[in-house]
Amino acid sequence: MKFTPQKITDVLVLEPLVHGDDRGYFVETFRQDLFEAAVGHRVDFVQDNESKSSKGVLRGLHFQLAPHAQSKLVRVIDGRVLDVAVDIRQGSDTFGHYVAVELSAENKKQMFVPRGFAHGFVVLSDTATFAYKVDNYYSPECDRGLAFADPALAIDWQLPQASLLLSEKDTKQPLLAELADCFDVNVDYYA
Repeated sequence: MKFTPQKITDVLVLEPLVHGDDRGYFVETFRQDLFEAAVGHRVDFVQDNESKSSKGVLRGLHFQLAPHAQSKLVRVIDGRVLDVAVDIRQGSDTFGHYVAVELSAENKKQMFVPRGFAHGFVVLSDTATFAYKVDNYYSPECDRGLAFADPALAIDWQLPQASLLLSEKDTKQPLLAELADCFDVNVDYYA
């Protein structure tokens, strides 16, 4: 498996080795020892989630506060999405910057979104099945979000904003400048 650091520290793109022949293919999608060597610390995933969405569905930008902060390892099983991670670690040199990577069933890329980042994706294909591991359980009282269309972020979602389909919750998220709750780059949220 190939691990490629992105322009923001701690965000990684994983590219598994695909073994294929005329019968189909085999791919190892996760291996704990290689993963931890790449991220540099222990990550204990506790839950796998999956969603299916149609073209234009935008889910995000979501995060959970400590003590229920979550890292995510995300991938696409069917279809194609633009996956986005936004640095919300106050004091970080990349605070408010984002990484956007196309994940698809064809390229089999995965993205590791560490604690301290807001995460979201938009479906670019007719439908997409999105799967992800998390290293902490969902906590309604720690659930937060960030406005997907914040001009300060200037995220290119690759689809016209008028064609995007969002939950009511995701249409009412605060701008980055209005976030009352952020992470601190000097705190180890894995300790």
